[in-house]
Amino acid sequence: MNSSNYWDEHSKAGMAGGLLCTLTVTIPGAEIVKTIVLAAVGALVSFGVPLLLKTIVLYFKKGGK
Repeated sequence: MNSSNYWDEHSKAGMAGGLLCTLTVTIPGAEIVKTIVLAAVGALVSFGVPLLLKTIVLYFKKGGK
């Protein structure tokens, strides 16, 4: 048996579905919401900080006017 074809598409889908069902039951809903909120806050900070720093640098390069 060729090892690259050992996991067919149905086996992969079944394994992924089983994993998702297990995680859904195991992980409380509040943890999922907290993870989503923290990811959104992290994305906003990751976007906002460089923008703020760029604005500050441009302000001081112009002489602080």
